[in-house]
Amino acid sequence: MTPTQSLLVVIFAPLLSAVIIAFFCRQRHGLAAAISVTAAGAIFVFGLLAILATGTDVVHASSAWLHFGDFEVNKGFLFDDVAKTMLIMVAFVGFLIHIFSLGYMADDPARGRYFGGLSIFMFSMLGIVLADNLVMIFVFWELVGFSSYMLIGHYLNSDEAAAASKKAFIVNRIGDLGFLVGIVYAYWHFGTTNLSEMGGYVAGNPDLVKISIAALLMCGFIGKSAQFPLHVWLPDAMAGPTPVSALIHAATMVAAGVYFLIRIDFLFPQEVLTLIAWLGASVAVYAGFCAYGQNDIKKILAYSTLSQLGYMAAAFGLGFPGVALFHLITHAFFKALLFLSAGSVIHGCHHEQDIFKMGGLLKKMPITAITFLIGTLALCGVYGLSGFFSKDAILIAGGLSNTPIFYLLTLGAFMTAGYMGRLFWIAFLGQPKSEDASHAKESPLTMLVPLIVLAVLSVAGGWMGYWPDFLGGLIKDNLDHLHHMDHYDAMHKKVLIFGSAAWIVGLVVSFFFYGAGAKEDRLEKKAAPIYGFLRSRLWFDEVYNFYVEKIQQRFALLLNFIDVFVIKGIFVRGSAGIVGLVGMCSRSLHDGNLHTYVYWFLAGLILLWAVASGLL
Repeated sequence: MTPTQSLLVVIFAPLLSAVIIAFFCRQRHGLAAAISVTAAGAIFVFGLLAILATGTDVVHASSAWLHFGDFEVNKGFLFDDVAKTMLIMVAFVGFLIHIFSLGYMADDPARGRYFGGLSIFMFSMLGIVLADNLVMIFVFWELVGFSSYMLIGHYLNSDEAAAASKKAFIVNRIGDLGFLVGIVYAYWHFGTTNLSEMGGYVAGNPDLVKISIAALLMCGFIGKSAQFPLHVWLPDAMAGPTPVSALIHAATMVAAGVYFLIRIDFLFPQEVLTLIAWLGASVAVYAGFCAYGQNDIKKILAYSTLSQLGYMAAAFGLGFPGVALFHLITHAFFKALLFLSAGSVIHGCHHEQDIFKMGGLLKKMPITAITFLIGTLALCGVYGLSGFFSKDAILIAGGLSNTPIFYLLTLGAFMTAGYMGRLFWIAFLGQPKSEDASHAKESPLTMLVPLIVLAVLSVAGGWMGYWPDFLGGLIKDNLDHLHHMDHYDAMHKKVLIFGSAAWIVGLVVSFFFYGAGAKEDRLEKKAAPIYGFLRSRLWFDEVYNFYVEKIQQRFALLLNFIDVFVIKGIFVRGSAGIVGLVGMCSRSLHDGNLHTYVYWFLAGLILLWAVASGLL
């Protein structure tokens, strides 16, 4: 089988799975699950075959799809080292999450619809990974948004899930509007939306890079990767099933924005890169503070995802897209592990998500607890684990930039260790603090095996930077460039000291402040104003609600008044009314009555006499 054929299987296997489930297996839950998991396995196997068959070669295939005058839209794929790295991560992590879902969703009455949603998401996400032009990326981008909407709102009887799905969909549309305008502008400017062609034009003439195009395309990243100011949807998206949170809102979909930036990095001038770097560093710190005000285990992890996306954005903005990709991959391993471990905890505690109603889970669920601890340590950047390699590379890049970004990122690392330590000490140590926690038991094997595999990758995945060139070319190039920069050795030592101090101090302080298995939030008890400030999340939602209710809604009512009463009432219906009145008057002159004609004849004579006499 050729690489092209293997890639066609990769793309169409999940689509076929989704179609079969939608039309034939909505109520046949076991068969739907089997079809979806099989499709996910096929994606991984055939994706790996395509990678092995191509080696270091780049595969590019494209053909015409639509014609609109001179404008032509092609369908095709670009299979280079960046796409290969992303494909194998999405395929493997997605396959593990499908397996985990067999146990987690076993009692769900709508699991047929759930697995169909997973399949359509895999199809959409892989389309983004492989697409060779901006138009095709946008098509799959919107399909990913639809998939997210459908899976967040999976629990049809939950008002919270319904509101969260609508919020995610609408907020992302705001970013996607800028993305779409950017695509149109890029076509007008370059005459094409093909990534390779645009890259060639820029390589030949760097002056073709425009701030406006880069800024507009960046809007797609801001929405999808939940960056300022469109970050508000991600914590609420935790209302969906936990495996969805792991797959879409931790490992793949939210990372699609970062992947997209890496795909089009040649379009970004230094001004926009600097903006992205500061934006990412700010989000890394902001999300860390917000996590301290959350008691929901999934929302704490959601804010940690926001923080890590900020690290990836900072790496890209600092000029190291390969380092951003490196952290994207390692983050996918340990964050998927953390979310799935949280899902195991929720499953074992009968869907309890409040960490202050847990406690003692290390004894009740030892495998889940140990894997969660490994994910926590990897997230904190403990030496030797996957997060250490990628996060420290970002910190070094920040340090070598000679900007305060380094200190923001270091503060973010300290915050990460603090809130993750808080979560672990409270939920897993001490004594059970609720009936559900006291009766918790370890999850079934279908849920534990993915945790163990992801735990291994969370430990060893950092060595990916030293994998063969065909899978990590950009990553290795960026790391080599970083290592050969002036003052690298001194900055490396500084990062080792600051980075190690950040996670050690963060974990130790959180342990002594919150204690093992605390029954209440001591920060809320001892410093209520500070806790209230952290829980407010800087009132972004309140500001948006005020804007929608007090400004946007009133403006919409004004436009509605203008539309109904002015445009329709006066210009449309008014003009029609005038024509009707003229017609009615005209009809009255021709009623077939002889007396009427005589009267009009006499009136006409009198009028003519008056005009002729000068009276009128």
